[in-house]
Amino acid sequence: MEADTFESEVNGRHDGGAKRRQIMDGARTVFLAAGFDGASMNDVARSAGVSKGTLYAYFNSKDELFVAIIRAEYAQAAERLCRFKREGDVKEMLTDFGVRLIGRMTEPATLALARVVVAAAEKFPNVGRTFYESGPLYGATRLADELSVLERAGALKVPDPERAAWQLMDLCQSYVYKRLLFGVVDSVKPEEIEAAVNAGVEVFLKAYGV
Repeated sequence: MEADTFESEVNGRHDGGAKRRQIMDGARTVFLAAGFDGASMNDVARSAGVSKGTLYAYFNSKDELFVAIIRAEYAQAAERLCRFKREGDVKEMLTDFGVRLIGRMTEPATLALARVVVAAAEKFPNVGRTFYESGPLYGATRLADELSVLERAGALKVPDPERAAWQLMDLCQSYVYKRLLFGVVDSVKPEEIEAAVNAGVEVFLKAYGV
């Protein structure tokens, strides 16, 4: 690659992140197809349509690149998921949150990324930690805050909001998510998600309802 072309690509970091997004899009395709161990920076550069020099100008390593993809993947989604429904009663609010959460978790692209993370986490714990903090932990923390508000309003009795938040998310997943994650089934219907969430919320309210 000519020097002026390389310089132009590097300066792309000042163009609103377009070049960075281009690299991350190309890398995401490679990681999902080959897995974390199977992907190489050469593959990423080829998929993104950039030189290796440009790639390394933005990301120092493969795990740094993958961590950036995870954070980008979950940043907007987590924020949207944690906008809680204020209308209706507690059951409606929790059910609405659960259905949206499990709907997101069971999307094919989300499942594929989760599988790559699980496979990479043993060798690269930073990858697993980033996934955990950006997705599950963020959601549980926001939900715990909401449960605390509901307790102060007298709608729930939740002595440990953080523990209760994790319990609710696990109850909503039921066996729907695990069957998908491990390839037991290829897909689930919306009514299956709704049934699992409804059952989970029922159990939760029997424990923490007033």
